Amino acid sequence: MSSSSNIRREVGPFALMLTGLGSIIGSGWLFGAWKAAGLAGPGAVWAWVLGAAIIMTIALTYAELGAMFPESGGMVRYSHYSHGSLVGFIGAWANWIAIVSVIPVEAEASVQYMASWPWKWAQDMYVHMPNGGGELTHPGLAIAAVLVVIYFLLNFWSVKLFARSNTAITVFKLVVPAATGLALIASGFHSENFSVGIHGDAHALDLAAVLTAVATAGIVFSFNGFQSPVNLAGEAHNPGKSIPFAVVGSIVLATIVYIILQVAYIGAVPPEMLAKAGWHGIDFRSPFAELAIIVNLHWLAMLLYIDAFISPSGTGITYTATTARMIYGMERNGTMPKVLGTIHPKWGVPRPAMWLNLVVSFAFLFFFRGWGTLAAVISVATIISYLTGPVSAMTLRRTAPHLHRPLRIVGLPVLAGVAFILATELLYWARWPLTGEIILLMVVALPVYFYYQAKSGWHDFGRQLKGAWWLICYLPTLALVSWAGSDMFGGHGYLSYGMDLVVVGVVGLVFYVWGVKSGWRTPSVEAAELEHTSGN
Repeated sequence: MSSSSNIRREVGPFALMLTGLGSIIGSGWLFGAWKAAGLAGPGAVWAWVLGAAIIMTIALTYAELGAMFPESGGMVRYSHYSHGSLVGFIGAWANWIAIVSVIPVEAEASVQYMASWPWKWAQDMYVHMPNGGGELTHPGLAIAAVLVVIYFLLNFWSVKLFARSNTAITVFKLVVPAATGLALIASGFHSENFSVGIHGDAHALDLAAVLTAVATAGIVFSFNGFQSPVNLAGEAHNPGKSIPFAVVGSIVLATIVYIILQVAYIGAVPPEMLAKAGWHGIDFRSPFAELAIIVNLHWLAMLLYIDAFISPSGTGITYTATTARMIYGMERNGTMPKVLGTIHPKWGVPRPAMWLNLVVSFAFLFFFRGWGTLAAVISVATIISYLTGPVSAMTLRRTAPHLHRPLRIVGLPVLAGVAFILATELLYWARWPLTGEIILLMVVALPVYFYYQAKSGWHDFGRQLKGAWWLICYLPTLALVSWAGSDMFGGHGYLSYGMDLVVVGVVGLVFYVWGVKSGWRTPSVEAAELEHTSGN
């Protein structure tokens, strides 16, 4: 049985908030405004506001869970406490895939920005293709691989070293995006751009386009960093106060920065470029750096090229830390080899788990060689990973009412229901066939779970399955609705636009109620209550 006793509680509330902010402001800010405007035009501003509101509802449910179970890798543990090992495994797998793949995508983002430098050797690192596609060449992959190794080494020696390096990087990468937005607004701002539509016609708010931008333009992907303070709860001082401060603070600050950047991007694009094909036709390789050059802010372009390494690298460093804690948590769930739960007695970090994540990061790096390709995989896996948190938080209010809660969210029954329904809508907005493809990705991992069940003699498998039927039925049901949905979201048109959103909302509500009722008093939650009682 692995122990968490060697995990060091050395991260204060401000450092924990910077960890979340450092994860949120990564490569998303470099590309998100451009992609969102390409999908929704000036409506992209509302996409960031809506995305932040949705993520906040989901994050608050996780904040209560993180304060209640202040342990490393907590995001992969909560559904195990509330619904047993099968739901725990599916939720943990989705969460881990969504997070571990961020490490290589941040490295790819740095190299992609580097490929727009005015030297041929740099430009040869990335092959640009139509429709936002493209991939790294072998030299580009080699540099990205080196960056991944650097992220790994900065986390290899203690959480204190990680926290110190991350604080300095985060302060820098918060200042640069804010300065970029303000400098572009002050230098040639074209307010008339806000009246130009997606395809060059007059702008009218297209709700379907805004919703799709929330799910697929990198907005959900960008805000996913709120998980880092939760996953590092085991290292936090006074988690009951530190975690909500870190989660809410990082989302609010990042939202302000992202909205400034989106407004600046829309106002900085030259009107003559928009006249050709509207927002959908704008195709930048390094959006903000190219805009800075257009408005003669060469000093800003240079700063952006530097920050294109620092912002993604700060996120890569943070995620290298949090993914190791996830594997540690999955080992405690009983679905990973025990060696992966080993904590180094001197440095206090789970080194075997770090080695595994390094290997997996290289696999993602070499199979998905472009930022856009890998970011699409991450976005949908991220949405799946959000589903279990609201259900687990509400279930534990019923099955473990006496468990110590340093943070008790007011109105959780309503908030958790709204969070689950909105996460369901997000998954639908991601468009068919991505919704179907990600469900296949969930199925791929199930043999690992069944292996460990067989190894334990299928102990208590009936109860684990009973607690998981709601999720087992939910995933194909939503895939079916997505397939049959309106063509506005990639479906076959059996449901009209508007009616499809209502149907998805009803599906979310039904499965939320079913999910909460399916929770049971698991051995893990009983052990947690016993540990708390004996500790007092």
